[in-house]
Amino acid sequence: MVTIKCAKCRSKIFEYIKIGKGKLLHCWKDRIIKDYSIQNGNEYKCHCSNLIGIDEGKWIKMKQRSFTCSGTISKKRSKKIK
Repeated sequence: MVTIKCAKCRSKIFEYIKIGKGKLLHCWKDRIIKDYSIQNGNEYKCHCSNLIGIDEGKWIKMKQRSFTCSGTISKKRSKKIK
């Protein structure tokens, strides 16, 4: 699980399950565990009014340099049991 924080005020934005290597370009909505953001229309903002990302349907397109990440990254996605 990865904790995504605001780059300005360091408050939590999301608790997110990141899978695989690479940058965090967008967040899939079904992988967000906890959401601490403020939603204004299709914009996701921090409490300090810093724009974090924009809603694109199934995912949130993250604005680079407006957030920081910390935590562990999963290498594989586990199969869902129905």
